[in-house]
Amino acid sequence: MRERTKFLAAFSVRSFRFQWPSDLLTSWALEMELLILNWYVLLETESVVLLSLFAGLQYLGSLIAPGVGALADRVGRRRVLCGLRATYAALALLIMTLDFTGAIEPIFVFAIAAFAGLVRPSDLVMRNALIGDTMPTARLTNAMSLSRTTMDSARTLGPLVGAGLLVSLGLGVAYGVVSLMYLVSLALTLGVEHVQAEEEPGPRPSPVRSVLDGLAAVRRSPATLALMWLAFLANLTGFPMVSNSGLLPYVAHDIYNLDATGLSVLAASYGVGALLASIGLAAMGGARRPVRLVFGGIAVWYVLLVAYGFTETQTQGMVILFLIGVAQGLAMISMAVALLRFTDARFRGRVMGVRMLAVYGLPIGLAIAGQLIDNFGFQATTWIFAGSGLALTALIAFTWRSALFGQSEEIEP
Repeated sequence: MRERTKFLAAFSVRSFRFQWPSDLLTSWALEMELLILNWYVLLETESVVLLSLFAGLQYLGSLIAPGVGALADRVGRRRVLCGLRATYAALALLIMTLDFTGAIEPIFVFAIAAFAGLVRPSDLVMRNALIGDTMPTARLTNAMSLSRTTMDSARTLGPLVGAGLLVSLGLGVAYGVVSLMYLVSLALTLGVEHVQAEEEPGPRPSPVRSVLDGLAAVRRSPATLALMWLAFLANLTGFPMVSNSGLLPYVAHDIYNLDATGLSVLAASYGVGALLASIGLAAMGGARRPVRLVFGGIAVWYVLLVAYGFTETQTQGMVILFLIGVAQGLAMISMAVALLRFTDARFRGRVMGVRMLAVYGLPIGLAIAGQLIDNFGFQATTWIFAGSGLALTALIAFTWRSALFGQSEEIEP
């Protein structure tokens, strides 16, 4: 009973009881969308380069995430999150309408994805910042781990549901379900506690000044700066090869000769691993030294990526993707916890927005991977990404070793 209470401790906070299901619905809808549209683009264009470009469009907003974070620091995180989720619903309804009217074309899907890409990366910024605002320090790791289960469960089952709807009912009906999920999520988000950030002394800074202050806060903390570089590296060389929003559709279609259902099973294997990592950290209350878990998890991830390049069957791919999911989950949750604890509450939105800039490594990595696969093949590309990622991870750990692995890293239980 005590372990169960510890696992569900974050739900004793009323705001989290609204935020968790709203985040869950949003995460599921996003994963369903990714599979549906990535599969649509791959079949319509028959080009891995265009698939890479399409996936990259969904991360355009990482460039403006610090600005969104600055806005949230000024007007409140809940208000901004509600605006983001209202936008998702409107765009999903637009795609549904285009399909039902027979007007849908790849060019329209690309345009909508570009617009959606401006707002989606900021969703995670607001989720994490809201948890930092509303959650007692003693329950922060538990809350972050439980919050992560919303995304990991979506990666596990969202693609399966999306593929089932797409195959059995068609794109339009599938998007009707996605739209409904976004609308319910928006309604639940209205129940999250509104926390107004404390005003800084003196005149209110301009939006540009606010963003610059966030960048300065990162630069002043060597440990935070190192984690930002590590996050960028993971997005540049780790996520592109295994993410459902990256090249996983290509791997399923061209390497394993699978259909949309097979793709969803691969994505689910990756999601199950990450979900188990989230549940494990939530149950244990997190690691005493989270920074070490960040680096250890990422190093294991790259070693597994080498093995991923040798896989030739769906079963082999599922096993490796499951293990990568575990390593990735442990690393990314611990990184978010460490960043929130290192960050002053006044700069939380901006610093987490700067963290989202690291996501821009994913479209860059996708573009590089697409060209490398065309020229050298999938196996060689995974080796290049894994080798360079592992070497640069070691370099980051060595360069900032005193700031990263000192006494300040340890978190009291």
